[in-house]
Amino acid sequence: QVQLVESGGGLVQPGGSLRLSCAASGFTLDAYTIGWFRQAPGKEREGVSYISNSDGNTYYADSVKGRFTMSRDNAKKMVYLEMNSLKPEDTAAYYCAAGLVVVMATEPKEYDYWGQGTQVTVSS
Repeated sequence: QVQLVESGGGLVQPGGSLRLSCAASGFTLDAYTIGWFRQAPGKEREGVSYISNSDGNTYYADSVKGRFTMSRDNAKKMVYLEMNSLKPEDTAAYYCAAGLVVVMATEPKEYDYWGQGTQVTVSS
């Protein structure tokens, strides 16, 4: 049974940091493209970062580049999103997702499996 479980969200002040974790089970992690997405109330789900299963490289949305770092530990079957210099506009529910055949990695529909999400709120 494939499962993705996110954790690590919470309330943080602007400029602060959080590390999100995503525990994967039921599939071979490095065979899949893994993405982090976020969705704020009233907005569409947007891609934040992903690690490609084709080239192993990591990509970031322009809005988080230089502030967020995504990593993967295949042995532990864990994926992480280190978030620094957080801004109020980073407030959203954050989701990790896994896709086997992903062409447009920023498109949610390309992914096969999703976690339940973890809330990140950036506010003073």
